[in-house]
Amino acid sequence: MDLRILDVIQRHPPMSTADLADKVGLSQSPCWRRLTRLREEGYILDQVTRLNAEKLGFHTVVFASVRLSAHGRTNLSEFVEAVCRIPEVMDCYPTMGPFDFLLRIVTRDVESYRQFVFGRLLTMPTVQEVNSTMTMASDKSSTALPIRFR
Repeated sequence: MDLRILDVIQRHPPMSTADLADKVGLSQSPCWRRLTRLREEGYILDQVTRLNAEKLGFHTVVFASVRLSAHGRTNLSEFVEAVCRIPEVMDCYPTMGPFDFLLRIVTRDVESYRQFVFGRLLTMPTVQEVNSTMTMASDKSSTALPIRFR
């Protein structure tokens, strides 16, 4: 039942507890108790509204592979802390392989991205190299995890 609740709320937020209970086949009180517990246990991080980036003028999505100049714990922490403060960086993943991090970056256009790379990323003392892959379109974009409950 918990997985059903999680699946419904990730695909249809926001909704009242009564509507959620109806969708998962519970009465409202047990549904509310389960939802509260799932939040307290950290299964639900937050509930957000997704915005249309194109309509807001953000036409460019780039995946940037970043190689650091040194791999000490301090350098890694400094880089992560720095990119977490940059609003254009939507996601930051440490990776294995030739690069240390993969960033998903959103900007208004190619020129904005160029300014971002040369004005922000490459000015960080820990960054050695940035390799960019620019997207042409988004054929699928989802935040829903593939929960299986049967």
